[in-house]
Amino acid sequence: MLHEVFYWVLNMSITAAVTGLPVMLIRRIKKIPRRFVVFLWLIPFLRMAVPLGVNSPYSLMSLLSRVASRAVVVYEPAEDVAFSMMNSVVAADAYFPITYKSDALRGVFNAASVAWLAVSLALLLTSLLTYCTTLRALKGATRLKDDVYLLEDAASPAVYGIVKPKIVLPANCARADIGLIVLHEKTHVRSGDNLWRVLALALACVHWFSPLSWSFLQRLLEDIELSCDERVLTSLGDGRKKEYAAALLRASGRGTTLFVSPFGGAKLRTRLENILSFRRATRLSLAAFALFAGMLFYVSLTNAG
Repeated sequence: MLHEVFYWVLNMSITAAVTGLPVMLIRRIKKIPRRFVVFLWLIPFLRMAVPLGVNSPYSLMSLLSRVASRAVVVYEPAEDVAFSMMNSVVAADAYFPITYKSDALRGVFNAASVAWLAVSLALLLTSLLTYCTTLRALKGATRLKDDVYLLEDAASPAVYGIVKPKIVLPANCARADIGLIVLHEKTHVRSGDNLWRVLALALACVHWFSPLSWSFLQRLLEDIELSCDERVLTSLGDGRKKEYAAALLRASGRGTTLFVSPFGGAKLRTRLENILSFRRATRLSLAAFALFAGMLFYVSLTNAG
């Protein structure tokens, strides 16, 4: 039933909000490289996409369960292992199928589920049409080499498409900057950033009623761009930071959409500061982050139990 789907989507939104807030706080620590932070955004978006989690006494959700939520066990293959769904709404007496605590609550969820589905479908359809329109803009592009194209009306360099991505440069792009720009865009292509953008947008459309889902999306897109800059600088070396920053200043523009990975896609000042302060991560810092990320994933993706 539609109202049951909406009930669990609402619970997933609450869980995603709780697990995403620590990521919001961590990303404010400027010394943590963005290419590490962008990896942590998997946590809230996985919570938006996957309703199930393994129970753990060390879960972050255990804190919430003491106040206003509980874990509803779905499958228990062993005595010490259980898969559950977090229930923060607590509006039902039974869950499979859902039996609400009152007829009034059932009526509310029936009506809300219809509105939720209508808006979700409208947002997804609008996004699909925007994506198609974005790709249609490439018809006037002329091939420069390989998968690199020039387009008269392009606002800034960007990667278009997911299956066969194309790197599109403005026709008036400075020839001295093309090498750095193409390196940046190829880094986006290798990382599959356009695919991650589309998947994150689709999840935000499904969870449109949660303001934090849009906030998470916005910050994820910013961190994807900052992360790409850092990966480019890792391959270039510290000695070319100023050259790369100057190319960014000359090539940055406006007018791109969520469906492309633009060369000037995050706040320009933030990107310049991040580029000029870039330092290669040491092996020790890489190991420390891997340990910290593993712990954060464990406590965030498990359920109270």
